[in-house]
Amino acid sequence: MNIIDIIKKKKDNKELSLEELDYAFNGYMKGIIPNYQMSSLLMAICINGMRDNEIFNLTDLFIKSGDTLDLSSIPGIKVDKHSTGGVGDKVTLVVGPIVASLDIPFAKMCGRGLGHTGGTIDKLESIPGFNVSLTEDEFIKEVKDINIAITSQTKDLTPMDKEIYALRDITGTAESIPLIASSVMSKKIASGADKILIDITLGSGALIKTIDDATSLKELMIKIGEKYNREVRCIITDMNAPLGKNIGNALEVVEAIDILNGKGTGYIVDVCKSIASELVSMGKNISNEGALELVEESINSGKAYNKFLELIKYQCGRIEDLSLSNKKIEVRSNKSGILKEINCYKIGLISKNVGAGRNTKDDKIDYGAGIVLEKKVGDSININDLLCTIYLGDNKDETTYSDILDAFIIN
Repeated sequence: MNIIDIIKKKKDNKELSLEELDYAFNGYMKGIIPNYQMSSLLMAICINGMRDNEIFNLTDLFIKSGDTLDLSSIPGIKVDKHSTGGVGDKVTLVVGPIVASLDIPFAKMCGRGLGHTGGTIDKLESIPGFNVSLTEDEFIKEVKDINIAITSQTKDLTPMDKEIYALRDITGTAESIPLIASSVMSKKIASGADKILIDITLGSGALIKTIDDATSLKELMIKIGEKYNREVRCIITDMNAPLGKNIGNALEVVEAIDILNGKGTGYIVDVCKSIASELVSMGKNISNEGALELVEESINSGKAYNKFLELIKYQCGRIEDLSLSNKKIEVRSNKSGILKEINCYKIGLISKNVGAGRNTKDDKIDYGAGIVLEKKVGDSININDLLCTIYLGDNKDETTYSDILDAFIIN
């Protein structure tokens, strides 16, 4: 078997066999296939897609490349959720504590940022002391003790996906539907939850750009779940504007706290309640309407926020030491009119450039950097109105955000 033949076969839009996928992907893991050849294969997959059998086989290869978690010792129905990513997506920080406060085990393994989108682990690491590297035993014990644990992907869980994930991030192949499906579902199946909710984000700020792609991904996720005897539900949420007003790691923790305290506003509150309700419905086998009532009671009573604090303390975080960048720059409008659009993709890129994300997988994040949006779509804008506040990371200057006015479409 020859990697060049496999690349050419996929370039010609032909179906790869399990043996060919095994040869290519395990060869890459062993160091036999170099980065540039795997990048070529990923690009061919990105352009031509994969058949269902290829996707099922690749998902299985990802799962079998490492260990799987056995959560059977945790009482009750274990639930998990995943988002395909977006700008300002701090939903897990809100939903997890809500679900756990209602006595449903929430066992969550998360990733880091991918492309212009943020990662939950990066957000949690902005909390000084927070331990994102739990062992398997620590992870299970915490879920047993307080109904929630959030950790990074363990070293031995789908290591093949971890390597491919990092390569996709820097080769322009992050948006491939088959690769997203295999990546997400391999991690979710290997993580051991009984029921899984997938939030498919759709729009300019997400990896998924069209409703057809979102629908295709939804169907794939459910099919993969059926193969592994897992209930999978999918919802499609809008990511044509940033999710919430804060973009950046510590900034998003601040906004999550506001939502948990009932002080959140806008679409993000609706998204958080919708996702939490789906998970509660799955975990308690009740209607979505009944689940929503429980979700709102958890927020209004303070139970959700108290569970968030319990999670932070259990994993050694010091929420009182959360800090933002001292370098704040106000961006003001140079025209008047109605704010028709906030370009989500551009805001995500600029947030990354001012220090909140990575351009290479080895870049360090400035956790206090990011953007706070001061206006929302539909607002009336006057000249010199404050559009956003930028929290500039160390060693960053105005060149990293010089084009930010282009992200605000005012007519």
